[in-house]
Amino acid sequence: MVCIRCKMVVKSELEKLGLHHTRIELGEAEIMEDISAEQLHLLNLSLQKTGLELIDDNKSILVEKIKTIIIEMVHYTDEQIKINLSDYLSEKLHHNYTYLSNLFSEVKGTTIEKYYLHHKIEKVKELLVYEELTLTEIAYKLHYSSVAHLSNQFKKLTGLTPSHFKNLKHNKRSASENV
Repeated sequence: MVCIRCKMVVKSELEKLGLHHTRIELGEAEIMEDISAEQLHLLNLSLQKTGLELIDDNKSILVEKIKTIIIEMVHYTDEQIKINLSDYLSEKLHHNYTYLSNLFSEVKGTTIEKYYLHHKIEKVKELLVYEELTLTEIAYKLHYSSVAHLSNQFKKLTGLTPSHFKNLKHNKRSASENV
């Protein structure tokens, strides 16, 4: 689950099956009851109809947790982590970063760093289009070392300068689920 609507869908589907949850977060749900094989099957079917799926293998779960942490960092919090991303992920997930990085690359076909950068650039696009922030304010908000650094990364990934992108009539943003 990578968005608020996804959490709402999961909550609704759990309620339809008479299952009670203690929490629903991006990427995971904690259910109070033991789930029967039939309930699990029905939940999986109903989630698939909405484009979601249950993940039950440990490697895929770990990759989803990495994605969730990055999405929450970029899209849902303004707090800057005090350590680098690799140490932060290792601490949060209790795994060596080399293992996390190799697993992520194997499963997703891209590096954690590229995934993180793509989400940051999508957030920059969102802020350029929907907010009235200056590029300096956006750079500060997303913890870039400078406006030049943000601009260089933006141009490298999009082929456009941030100001050119902002002036386009048909802004090309990707859904965060597709990054």
